[in-house]
Amino acid sequence: MIRRAPMPAWTHSPIAAEACSTEEAFAHCERIARNHYENFPVASRFVPEYLRPYLWAVYAFVRTADDFADEPIHAGRRDELLSDWEEQLESCFHGEASHPIFIALREAAERRDLPISPLRDLLTAARMDLVTPRHPTFESLRSYSTYAAQPIGRLVLYIFDYRDAGLHRASDDLCTALHLAHILQDLDRDLERGRIYLPEEDLAHFQVRESDLGAGRVTSAFRDLMRFQIARTRALFERARPLCSWVGRDLGFELNLIWQGGMRLLDKIEATDYDVFHRRPVLTRTDELRLVAISAARRWPLLYYP
Repeated sequence: MIRRAPMPAWTHSPIAAEACSTEEAFAHCERIARNHYENFPVASRFVPEYLRPYLWAVYAFVRTADDFADEPIHAGRRDELLSDWEEQLESCFHGEASHPIFIALREAAERRDLPISPLRDLLTAARMDLVTPRHPTFESLRSYSTYAAQPIGRLVLYIFDYRDAGLHRASDDLCTALHLAHILQDLDRDLERGRIYLPEEDLAHFQVRESDLGAGRVTSAFRDLMRFQIARTRALFERARPLCSWVGRDLGFELNLIWQGGMRLLDKIEATDYDVFHRRPVLTRTDELRLVAISAARRWPLLYYP
């Protein structure tokens, strides 16, 4: 069982906290990034140190909005909290911030020339989770991913000053693939929240009922459904793969690591015989070390194959 670290009081309140320095604000965001049960894929030791605080600020903003939409502590106040978060975002981009996360985000936006639109889109995704617990088609799910996943990749590229439209399109594919992989990984968790992200058209095609999912039945039909989802997700990963070599050394290794991690997660799901209900597939420390070695070999092959 994965234990969730308690969130600092500031992230639970829609009311602006006491003003703090920029350094304190970034430190607050870093604690969220490091301590939360959901790991932030970028902002590791493999990216330039001077850029990490800006990544922490984006993560803290996104993570808190997701918590407002997901965590039991916020039940009954979710819409109010998200509305307040949106108001603080707008104020932040007009130079006004008192909450630590927005003090850090304001600095990130100014230093790295971040647009507000991807951040607005992420709040749209959080609101969609409150009213759209099902997706009738894969296109509907892809549309949701344009708000829930793709803006994160674009913000990362902006922070690293990559603004080419082709890079952003490849990033969209990578983020969508990661999003789909995590949907498969967290199928059981999402069911507990009353959500099923698998397209209803796919459930109907493979003759898997919602009641089967709710009961955690790993039938032959469910395995066929999961094989199909994994194949589609792998295809997206492959389409996004060139991005890892298109960017420079400041981000390329990290993207290689993320790409390898997403593909490895799909392998882990297959290794459980698709039973994500009783044994959540996760990357172990051994997996992570192996991925670092593989990513290094792909990024700098001459170092490994003289």
